[in-house]
Parts: sequence; structure tokens; C-alpha cells
Amino acid sequence: MSFEQFRFLIPGFRDIVEILIVAYVMYRVLLFLAGTRALQILVGLVVLVLVYFGALLLKFGMITSLLSFVFAYGTFAAVVVFQPELRHALSRLGRSRVMKFLGQTATEGVIGGIVEAVERLSRSATGAIIVVEAEVSLNDYLESGKEMHARVSSDLLTTIFTPYSPLHDGAVMIRGDNIIAAGCVLPLTQFPVEDKSLGTRHRAALGLSEETDAIVIVVSEETSKVSIAIRGLLHRGVTPQQLHEVLAGQTWPSIDTASAADQADATPITS
Repeated sequence: MSFEQFRFLIPGFRDIVEILIVAYVMYRVLLFLAGTRALQILVGLVVLVLVYFGALLLKFGMITSLLSFVFAYGTFAAVVVFQPELRHALSRLGRSRVMKFLGQTATEGVIGGIVEAVERLSRSATGAIIVVEAEVSLNDYLESGKEMHARVSSDLLTTIFTPYSPLHDGAVMIRGDNIIAAGCVLPLTQFPVEDKSLGTRHRAALGLSEETDAIVIVVSEETSKVSIAIRGLLHRGVTPQQLHEVLAGQTWPSIDTASAADQADATPITS
């Protein structure tokens, strides 16, 4: 038996590159699915496939037939049942990894105005939700509110969220230096939220951050705490300094996190 017979087992340069690419893609897919129900689905499918091949080897005809039926029609059922997860995944895949933060298009004065307004609202325990547009356009959500063309200022933002004012219940949309709409209705997250203390504003902030790359700032009416929703993660207990850094694109907030889609990766939430 010569060595030449086993030469095909020795990988070439192209083989090594291809293996590394496939391994990296699989790693990114698993990292993408980590902590979501999609990963649980993947594990379940692997188990079913192993059972199917085991049934084939043992010649269990009825089990093989049932699993063949499941594989044939289960895909359509999964698309319907797990539609929120699929939409969230496609949204994340189509989103640029590098966010276009407010600090790249707005002045320091605008950022300071937002931070000052949030501080005032927090001190007075006034509920508010402020959306800062990034790369993904928010035009689809403007029709639900009142269109505006006003320069961002702390006084105007505070006035909009004054209790019993016509626009205080909705969200304010900010694009660059301007407030483009107020009183907007945001989509609620489609994922189950285990923390029952999260109100409608927080669920709406999560919902919009799952569908766009916007920065969504929430002021809790009950606790007066400030939260930021980014990429489907809710960062709670945000300080003015942290808010300023996030808006300026300098850093991510190193604080408690809650995710409707990735709760397994989130740290415990504190009210």
C-alpha cells in the first residue's frame, strides 16, 4: 500500500482556505443565533435528523415515514410560527455594522440639548421616548405622528412631553439637527419580554431598535430612569455622561442590558 493512495487526504491550499471560510461562516451563524429561539430550533432539527438516520439504520418504517412528512411540511410551519425571529434576523443582516451616529451629523450643541432635555424629564418623572435616526430611514413611522421641522433644543423637547400636551404620548423623531416628527407610534417588540416591569414605551423602543439601527431613548414615568434601546438591546440606568457618549458615537453603554430577542446574553435587569 503506497503513500500515493492516501494523497487525496492531504488538504491543499485551496482546501484549507475553503475550510476556514466555512468554519468562520458557521461560527458567525451560531453567534448570530446564540440566545435566541432560532438556536433552539436548530438544536431540535439536529436531534430530529439524528433520529431519522437512526430509524433508517434500524429500519423503523413508521418513524421514518413520519419524520419524512415533518421535514417536507415543517419548513412552511416554521416560517409562520417563527415569523418575528426571521424578520429580526433579516433586518440585522441587512443592516450596516458600523452605525451612523448622531455625533457624525449633528453639532455638540444638539447632543447637549438632547441630554439636557432627558435630564429634565427624568428629574420631573415625565415619560418620554426620543428616537435618533441613523442609517435606516424612519420615514415609514412618520405618518403615525405629526410632521415637524424644528431645530433640536432642550426646551422644545421638554415642552413636547409635557403631560396632557397633544403629542406627549408618542415618540419624537430626530434626524440630524432637526426634530422631524412628534407623537409617532412605534412598533412593539414581537418577542416575549420576561421582565414584566417593562412598559409600553420600553417595548416600543425595543421594537423599533429591532427593525432599524436608530438610537431610542426612553424616560420611565414610573422610575424616572433613562434607558437606551440599540440593536434590539435595552440598556437601563443610563447616566447623562453615558447618554452623551452614545449619541456622540464614542462608546457603547456598559450597563445592565435586556433583550427581547437575546435575553440569554443579557445581564440581569435592575428596576
